[in-house]
Amino acid sequence: MENRKRQAIVLLSGGLDSLLAARLMLDQGIHVEGINFFTGFCVEGHTHAIRRDRKDRAVRNNALHSAEQLGIRLHMIDVIDDYKDVVLNPRHGYGAHLNPCLDCKAFMVGRARSWLEEHGFDFIVTGEVLGQRPMSQRRDTFPVVARESGALDRLVRPLSARLLPPTLPEREGWVDRERLLGLSGRNRKPQIALARAYGFDYAQPAGGCCFLTDENYAHKLRDLWASRGARRYDFDDIMLLKIGRHLRPHPSFKLIIGREEGENRFLEGYRHRFAHLWATEHKGPLVLLQGDANETNLDLACAITARFGQGRSKARVRVAVGEPGGLTRERDVTPLPAHALAAEWYL
Repeated sequence: MENRKRQAIVLLSGGLDSLLAARLMLDQGIHVEGINFFTGFCVEGHTHAIRRDRKDRAVRNNALHSAEQLGIRLHMIDVIDDYKDVVLNPRHGYGAHLNPCLDCKAFMVGRARSWLEEHGFDFIVTGEVLGQRPMSQRRDTFPVVARESGALDRLVRPLSARLLPPTLPEREGWVDRERLLGLSGRNRKPQIALARAYGFDYAQPAGGCCFLTDENYAHKLRDLWASRGARRYDFDDIMLLKIGRHLRPHPSFKLIIGREEGENRFLEGYRHRFAHLWATEHKGPLVLLQGDANETNLDLACAITARFGQGRSKARVRVAVGEPGGLTRERDVTPLPAHALAAEWYL
């Protein structure tokens, strides 16, 4: 048993750092498998495939792409429901927006620890770099993640390991500490150089992969909570916040306006849940109405729908209004003038 091949589970986000961390373990003869947790807030996924103006980007899941390059198995686990408590009640608070980074890392490492114990693996690997993230990747927060996740000293951070206290795998000789790195700070040049040496095709190294770090997305999520009078969400809520132009012309309702064909097709899937509008004789957006669809609100929603379509310069535009159950009626409306689109409506 002492000479058996050691096994590590790596938190594989699809970014450059976790890709390199996994490769450093493979280089030492460790059996490595990847784990990726789906929270619903990842930038990847459907958004790149839906938007036509993003066709210059590869439509792929970067975690799967990383696993393929490494030649390892990837376990993708849905944690949407359990992750809600992290978003709504972060013990360590939020970052600049609604990003609960420290709680998030502890949550994910904790889930990896449970998986490790269930499958008989030896330790956990992450791509964290000391000083790279202001909230969760600091010398004082690394022990917090290890402690609150329950991983303790079975958590290895290969990219910064030589700047940190030796972990159990290093002390026991499962991992050669001298072959690990001592990276720190926000400069990604060493990682980029190493990726080139390995011949990796990797995702953009800067920024994060979570919408909760995005100022505009966080603003829309706060607006959602304020409109409901409660901090709650479901999966469809957080997916819709990623798509379309969001306007709140009145406190009682919001419009989600498709910006191009791909978004219109995506919004079609929600016609059973929300009132929806579209111009019948001119090309334009599909618009979802969330909230009170009373006659006054519908009048304004129809005028806005006409404004964002190709009939905006016409005196009158015919707009169809579909109810969630499928009943449709039509109205002749005057497109809302550009000057009447108040800046404060935009979310």
